[in-house]
Amino acid sequence: MRFFLTLMLSGALAHGATFFVTVAGLGGEPEYEQRFSSEAQEIDKLLRAGNPDAKIQTLYGAQATKAQVISALSAVAKEAKAADALVLMLIGHGSFDGVDYKINLPGPDLSAIELAGLLDRIPAGRQLVVNMTSASGGSRSSLEKPNRAVITATKSGSEKNATIFARYWVEALRDPVADADKNETVSAQEAFVYAERKTSQFYETQKRLATEHPSAGEGPASQIALLYMGATQVAANTPEKKALLAHREELEQQIDTLKYQKAATDPDEYKKQLQALLLELAKTQAELDK
Repeated sequence: MRFFLTLMLSGALAHGATFFVTVAGLGGEPEYEQRFSSEAQEIDKLLRAGNPDAKIQTLYGAQATKAQVISALSAVAKEAKAADALVLMLIGHGSFDGVDYKINLPGPDLSAIELAGLLDRIPAGRQLVVNMTSASGGSRSSLEKPNRAVITATKSGSEKNATIFARYWVEALRDPVADADKNETVSAQEAFVYAERKTSQFYETQKRLATEHPSAGEGPASQIALLYMGATQVAANTPEKKALLAHREELEQQIDTLKYQKAATDPDEYKKQLQALLLELAKTQAELDK
């Protein structure tokens, strides 16, 4: 598979700035609301620590409306120049009706066709869309163009189950292992390879049929760096932090397993177990955020 997202430090690209816009859409259920918001917030934190010169905007929860997404991308369109880069990351639930993809947002949803129109008005010459939602593969045909690469959590719009790709995309931004060439920078290609492998391993470990197949298409959006793994990233990988991160992943997997078994579980018992797991997950995230 050809993939031309070349890795370079944004600081070395003095001729252009990098804009990051992250959107976590509507969860619909408490566990998804918490998961999507937490993933967006963690991406924001990691980007600010590992790419301090970048221009970052993150929308989640009630803020992640269609109007706010349009406003954020319109602001980038006014500020960005041809030499700049844009990275748009989408987290949450998506839908595909066989013709058009939509990301589920509070209030009106946003379609891939509408999103493409917004991106087309941004003069940044290098663009990357990382669509981590369900049915995200259905957005590819509308979003891809010569200067815009697209990564999706699913290979098509027919893979409609909630995805876990975003979990491992976030992990790639903090795990030094993702930096395959050991130059202290994580590229989109490296993050994709890491997250794709972890996603596949998740389904194998859980002995479940994979309901998502991450995909990265062609695109000349080269020289887009995601972040630099300097001292801040090393500090985030202390034994204490690693233990908390491992515990969080274990809790998230338990929630995934519980949801998978929901139909065969007593409703009251399901609710009791889910609430306990979400409470423990919130406590763990609070410790990670300290």
